[in-house]
Amino acid sequence: MIKLVIFDLDGTLIDAYLAIEKSLNFTRCCFGYPPVSYDKVKRAVGLGDKIFISQFVKPAEVEKALAVYREHHQLSLLRYSRVKPQGCQVLAALRKRGIKLAVASNRPTKFSQILVRHLELDKYFDLVLCADKKRELKPAPFLLKKILKRFKISHADALYVGDMIYDIEAGNNAGIRAVGILGGSGTRKELAAKKPYKIITNLKQLLKII
Repeated sequence: MIKLVIFDLDGTLIDAYLAIEKSLNFTRCCFGYPPVSYDKVKRAVGLGDKIFISQFVKPAEVEKALAVYREHHQLSLLRYSRVKPQGCQVLAALRKRGIKLAVASNRPTKFSQILVRHLELDKYFDLVLCADKKRELKPAPFLLKKILKRFKISHADALYVGDMIYDIEAGNNAGIRAVGILGGSGTRKELAAKKPYKIITNLKQLLKII
């Protein structure tokens, strides 16, 4: 019996790719670079904003570019982010079953909280935990193990849902069954190569496997 479902945020529950693309290209413009495509942005996320930014500016510019990006991103998230289809309905259904819900995200806490509150998802979650330090970044199992410990729930009674290979690896590293969801940054082939418990095409399918 599943007692806890842990979700990744970006690409899994929330579509914030346009917000990320807008903030990145604003930042690149400030530093004299041409814009990059939405598709390239979508494939570059997943390991936190500092590593993300470092892919698009010179090494000496990373810290200043990150500050510009973060300032712009606070407003960009509010304007361009949305909950993925059926997200609220699925979260509500899981809560109704008495299942604990948590978020494990590589986003900084500040921006994850902006997203969760703005999109009115905070009412569903018992815990939102983020990787603000490099040692906590998925695919390391730190976040997932910390959530399990907080709720005193065993690995066998939990699922982790994410859209990237880092998520599947994190679940495997933590000993939690990992469910890959399509439509985010990872392809079916990439997710399947990491041997997830299941691969689903939308959030509603999650209800059928719990």
